[in-house]
Amino acid sequence: MALCTSLPVFSQFKLPGTKDFTSDIKAVIRDYPHNYEKMRGSVQSQSPQQTDYESSLKITGAESVTISRYSADNKEIYSWSAVMLTTEDFEVAKGKFKTLFARFNNMAVKMDYGVTFYLKGKYLEPIEERGFTSSLFRFELPDRATRKMILELSMQYEFPEWKVKILIYERDREDVERGDVIE
Repeated sequence: MALCTSLPVFSQFKLPGTKDFTSDIKAVIRDYPHNYEKMRGSVQSQSPQQTDYESSLKITGAESVTISRYSADNKEIYSWSAVMLTTEDFEVAKGKFKTLFARFNNMAVKMDYGVTFYLKGKYLEPIEERGFTSSLFRFELPDRATRKMILELSMQYEFPEWKVKILIYERDREDVERGDVIE
């Protein structure tokens, strides 16, 4: 009897040092304010405008992970991306997109400085004929360090395959905001 009641507890027990997707993504988000400094590995490719780095943090379930540095307006901007699935089957890609959306929406992330944020996004149903679907996530009540952070989940057709990707980047201004005016 005691053995039967203890089995459910062991089925949810995690060994120290084991990783999962959610903890991997939270680690990436926590390193966002530091330009992914803790996980930037060796340079993969370089051009005057962009440098791509290998990620030292391997994301559970990801096919590839890249950290990119862009030079713009005398400052460096970093982004992080992971290809989570490549498939020729639209329904498989759609299922992965929906599963990842559910994992991100309302995800609580406790930052290194002790503040906990919750990701919020709006689900957009993938339609095969459209060829592209994207859902954006932001922190519900961001602070100064995270107010520009966007987590984007995308599903895109790149002939002959569908790719499901996660991107984390900085949005400098809203699409509805007016840019600098030069007269």
